[in-house]
Amino acid sequence: MSGRVRRLRPSDTLAALVVVLLWGLNFIAGKIGLRELPPFLMLAERFALVAMLLLPFLRRMPRQRLPLVLLLSMVLGVGHFGLMFAGLAGVDAGPAAIAIQLTIPFSAILAAVCFGERMGVLQIAGLGLAFVGVYLLAGEPARPLSVFHLLLVVGAAFAWAVANVVIKRLGRVNVFALNGWMALFATPQLLLVSLLVESGQRQAVAAADWTAYAAVVYMAVCSSIIAYGLWYYLIERYPMNMVVPMTLLSPVLAVLLAVLLLDEPLNMATILGGVLTLSGVAIIEMLRPASVEAEPLP
Repeated sequence: MSGRVRRLRPSDTLAALVVVLLWGLNFIAGKIGLRELPPFLMLAERFALVAMLLLPFLRRMPRQRLPLVLLLSMVLGVGHFGLMFAGLAGVDAGPAAIAIQLTIPFSAILAAVCFGERMGVLQIAGLGLAFVGVYLLAGEPARPLSVFHLLLVVGAAFAWAVANVVIKRLGRVNVFALNGWMALFATPQLLLVSLLVESGQRQAVAAADWTAYAAVVYMAVCSSIIAYGLWYYLIERYPMNMVVPMTLLSPVLAVLLAVLLLDEPLNMATILGGVLTLSGVAIIEMLRPASVEAEPLP
């Protein structure tokens, strides 16, 4: 990457904003799909569609990397996405979009443990702010089950941080080939989990209306394929610290869209918790060494 890059070109700024919008809407689509479909079944459908659409790219993945991609499908496809959408089934889209940002603090901790990266005093303070913010998100007394489901989302953030370690081991690969193989491996795993922990799948598939399947198509095409294609284009052209901070707009947008489109409440716990969490994440991200990379993912 050329050292002359100082700021994003207008067209690339627009591309980054499109990514932010697509990822913000992903939480809205998830909530709509979960009204009709169980979470693991819905994810299996999503990844099956991704695998079919990216079939032409599968040959671009070196065969020796497939064992790591299989591991990634377990940690990311089942662990991250499974926990996130199981949590999203019982918590509002806004708080979930904020809590998933704990991926960055978790990634910073794992980078220190796995790669010997050091964290300064301000980064440690950022960790504290982020976790206190998520703790405040769980403080809404009118939703007694939200704490459990919010913890599932926090677990999803940790699973994504672990997935970052696997991705770092993979090295640079074609993003569409990686997404295609990961989706291909994750689909049967998610179907198996659905059979083990969910019920009424056949009835749900038969009864689901067009909005549920439109949500699945959106998550597969817009969030998994289009947004990630644009995202990897950006991070190949620019330093991470130029583009990653823009993704902090995604949870803010998700909160606003959830209020407007899903009629979710906007209470003080969400506002204060969101401000603290995103402030902590921003501190960690701005001060993180260039060698430590955490890819955001809704």
